[in-house]
Amino acid sequence: MQTIFGWVGISSYICPLLLTHMIENNYKTQVIGVDIRVDRTISALVNIRGEILAREEFATADYPNISEYVTKLADSIALLMEKSGNPDGIRSVGISAPSGNFNTGCMENSPNLPWKGIVPLAAMLRDRLGLAVAVDNNANAIAMAEHAFGAAHGMKDFVLVNLGSGMGSCIFSHGNIHQGTNGFAGEIGHTTYASGGRQCGCGKQGCLEAYTASKGVLQTAQEVLSESDDPSLMRSVQNLTVRLIIEFCNQGDQLAIETMRRTGHALGIGLANYASLFNPEAIILSGVVSRAGKWLLEPANDAFETHVFHNMKGKVKLMNSFNEDKDLNVLGASVLAWDVKEYSLFK
Repeated sequence: MQTIFGWVGISSYICPLLLTHMIENNYKTQVIGVDIRVDRTISALVNIRGEILAREEFATADYPNISEYVTKLADSIALLMEKSGNPDGIRSVGISAPSGNFNTGCMENSPNLPWKGIVPLAAMLRDRLGLAVAVDNNANAIAMAEHAFGAAHGMKDFVLVNLGSGMGSCIFSHGNIHQGTNGFAGEIGHTTYASGGRQCGCGKQGCLEAYTASKGVLQTAQEVLSESDDPSLMRSVQNLTVRLIIEFCNQGDQLAIETMRRTGHALGIGLANYASLFNPEAIILSGVVSRAGKWLLEPANDAFETHVFHNMKGKVKLMNSFNEDKDLNVLGASVLAWDVKEYSLFK
């Protein structure tokens, strides 16, 4: 991904003298990265080095009306522009969103957000801010962050899989994101894992996401608990979460460990199919479910090596992101912002 300053992946090495020169010559050295999640929306002011300078956030669910939501988002971005001390130095806005489509600038039929149908988010926000706005799905944004600043730095062919409220993924091929004809490439979460299986939020049954994303993990936990009378810390929790299941795994809870083993097994089979098609150097996992560490990775790797095409056995790395989840999406969105063609309503 190229910008007016060169490759984003080496932007962290820009020396202070060069940065001063850019500012003095009216280059724009900051962007806004936005991370839209089911529970909250985070906006961040990010400089060309990938440093997060300021943040604003609010509850996504508080704005079920899309017009009111975009107004609130525009207000949050305006606050960050004010905090920058130089609003004219903000180049553009990048947005990481579930079901975001880079080709159209829209959020399209998201199963987990309150706004249904096709939402022309980039156009709506551009009209309010007078700045260029780019939108992409959250897995693509995370992949951009990993390539520029994280575990995939220097890789040209890798797959990013994000395991959160849904299961998103990005195919990074020959140094670029493969978007597909209509911008929907990489929907591994909505490939079929079990014909006629669990109901998925997309409307289909048996999707891999229904077994590997947060809701799927919780459903697996309930199944494990119902199959056994063995004691488990999971039985004493009224509102069980993935984070708690991981904590119980670390405490040696055998039913929690079995929950993550089954999740990892399903994930490994899905990733083996993915790798057999695309032959990546690595598959990088991010999101809350990936934080299970060895409890997820070990069974996933076992299933992966069993089912992957034999010429790829032992040659594809399964690894976790080493960036903080809270930063990945906004950093990826900031990379996206550098790539969009500059625009200003006031020129």
